[in-house]
Amino acid sequence: MKASICALLLAASASADDWPNWRGPERDGVSAERDLPTTWGRESAVLWKAPLPAPGGSTPVVVKDQVFLTSPSADGSKLLLLCIGTDGRPRWERAVSEGLKGAKNAASASPSSDGKHVWAYSGTGDLACFAIDGTEAWRANLQERYGRFKLGFGMTTTPLVHAGAVYVQLIHSGGAWVVALDAASGRELWKAERKSDGVDECEHSYASIQFGSGVLVSHGNDYTIGHDPKDGAELWRLGDLNPKEKYNRTLRFVSSPLATPGLIVVPTAKNGAVLGLDPRAKGKVDRQNAAHQKWRIDSGTPDVASPLLYEGLVYLIGNNGVLACLDASTGAAVYKERADKDNHFASPAAGDGKIYLAGRGGTVSVVAAGRVFKVLAVNELGDPLDASPAISGGRIYLRGAANLWAIGAR
Repeated sequence: MKASICALLLAASASADDWPNWRGPERDGVSAERDLPTTWGRESAVLWKAPLPAPGGSTPVVVKDQVFLTSPSADGSKLLLLCIGTDGRPRWERAVSEGLKGAKNAASASPSSDGKHVWAYSGTGDLACFAIDGTEAWRANLQERYGRFKLGFGMTTTPLVHAGAVYVQLIHSGGAWVVALDAASGRELWKAERKSDGVDECEHSYASIQFGSGVLVSHGNDYTIGHDPKDGAELWRLGDLNPKEKYNRTLRFVSSPLATPGLIVVPTAKNGAVLGLDPRAKGKVDRQNAAHQKWRIDSGTPDVASPLLYEGLVYLIGNNGVLACLDASTGAAVYKERADKDNHFASPAAGDGKIYLAGRGGTVSVVAAGRVFKVLAVNELGDPLDASPAISGGRIYLRGAANLWAIGAR
């Protein structure tokens, strides 16, 4: 009995520092690890860097001693799923899709893993499942199943894997669906039409479906909607994100919501509103039906990066490098300061009392968590960063345009 308990504890310990999803083990961008690096340069504290075939924006995920990430092939014709060991050595690569010539944002969707398999998705609609040793389990094309994508910048949503299902939101001018597929086979479990009165560019969503407090959260086409994961049924609908009296026909959502046990943080776009929603919401929620709306600020949303909630504070990093900090319980402003001079599209990550902000010029600023704004370090890699940081095994993994970087103590 003691041996069994010991084995279970060892197994839990072995997977405790995995980063299996775009935003980590709890899908919130937060790591429970300590002694994470603060300062590094192109050589100092760099454990290794692995060259990549081509630039991409998808975040790496880490499972055991393997790092998975998607990348266009060197000639741009394929989307590849790469497996690189945590020692920096390539393990294997597999084609997720082909015929990418001219495809936009080919490597924007991040892989997802349950520790035994990894799922990768392409803007072509190809969704493929592989065992972590590279053996293909199944593949499906979501455009063939659910209609051709009609988006200005390609399908970028990251699939969410939870409790034996793969969930994807497909929101564009050609249709709007939330679908659930069996994770083991790819067969459809259910599909739910996502109706909206949005028009023009607002019909295009580049956000990803989220899960928290037992609710699937889809985001786009003027509304954030909570769905029952069993069948996709609508539980609540949050409106007034693009008010009709001053309607913006170009307010496409890119930033994804943050779903945590006590709070769903809902961004919009283009410096618009940010809201705090009770996950137990029911029915229609808007300015006239605000019982489940904990707070709302009318401006300040990041246009691309998704929110972060860490130790009772919400962090929003703007494209211009300005970091806004809000009280998570009230939405009240704590501070608004510029972290660096870089542009920021990557979503922030947190751990060890630090906020990590990756910039498009290759800058990673490390800011102290808390109510007092303090920049601990501004680290320059010189390799453009669109992907969010991944934290695992005491390391920060950074996906640049040219390299995958492993940062940590030697």
